[in-house]
Amino acid sequence: MIGFILFLAALLVITWFRPSDGQQKHFSGDALTRTDVSGSRPGDWADDFSAPPPHVDMRLLPALDALLQEGSVTGAAERLALSPPAMSRALSKIRHALGDPVLVRAGRGLVPTPRALELQPKVRALMREAEDLLTPRPQEDLAQVSRTLTIVADEAYAAVLAPALLRQASEEVPLARFTFTVENTHGNAPLREGAVDIEVGIIDEPSPELRIDPLFTDRFVGTVRTGHSLLEGAVTASAFAAARHVSVSRKGRMTGPIDVALQELGLRREVVASVPNYGEALLMLPSTNFVTAMPRSLATSAQESLGIEVFDLPIETAPISICQAWHPRHETEPVHVWLRQAVRSALTQPASTA
Repeated sequence: MIGFILFLAALLVITWFRPSDGQQKHFSGDALTRTDVSGSRPGDWADDFSAPPPHVDMRLLPALDALLQEGSVTGAAERLALSPPAMSRALSKIRHALGDPVLVRAGRGLVPTPRALELQPKVRALMREAEDLLTPRPQEDLAQVSRTLTIVADEAYAAVLAPALLRQASEEVPLARFTFTVENTHGNAPLREGAVDIEVGIIDEPSPELRIDPLFTDRFVGTVRTGHSLLEGAVTASAFAAARHVSVSRKGRMTGPIDVALQELGLRREVVASVPNYGEALLMLPSTNFVTAMPRSLATSAQESLGIEVFDLPIETAPISICQAWHPRHETEPVHVWLRQAVRSALTQPASTA
């Protein structure tokens, strides 16, 4: 009876200390010892590769690079500021991904397998390339930049901007070329898609995708040809509304804030045409009796050369903000930083006339 009881006690002790099926593999430093939990042969690394990995884990590359350089789990862990157990788990995943033990015991140390030796220069090259990609580039020499910069602006703004911008570019970015294109009906799509570098003017469709930099505040004034009958007396709201007007809208709109202000006074103006930009409106004025409202900075810049007159509107209109807009992809590009600074320098002078 006593013998039977001792047999049962021994059986319980064996059962109590047997590792469970859920026990995990573990490595201790460089010893790379494993507690076998699946019933397979202890230390048989090939048991880890029964199924291919579901996807490539790019995070294993730095660990593989460190292991191949150090030849040590502990050394690799120190290099990447990880704990030895974390590096051991990474090595286990690498072995599973490659189907190769990578590092094997040789005496008291570890040596790379032939597959590891084959991979070592390739992995190091990949890591160097990644490090280069994530390292700030040296300051670009703007004098050597050969690129075409595309600027969207109303013709009148382009006429003001281009001379000053090109003078500065000839000294600082001599190889750059500039394309000035008129505003379009596609909103901010050209900026978003990279077809345009910068847009200058009244940004009436702001977007969270864009960077918008206010340049100066302007206001609307009226413009007519020299000798127009409207200027023979005081320009009243009634006289202004009775004239024939040309509207400026890249979307072809015939009405806007001016019409709202006139409507509050019980007045309505006659808009006979709509043109897409202020440049076209300015060119129409000298040979017609039309009236056009436009930003004061544009009207005064063309006043002398076109023979037109500028007058204050007899109604209240909100001030307008003249801005430059660009896509964040160009935020830190050196030549684009230069372009934004040059545009600001060229166009801030009209602010004093507003």
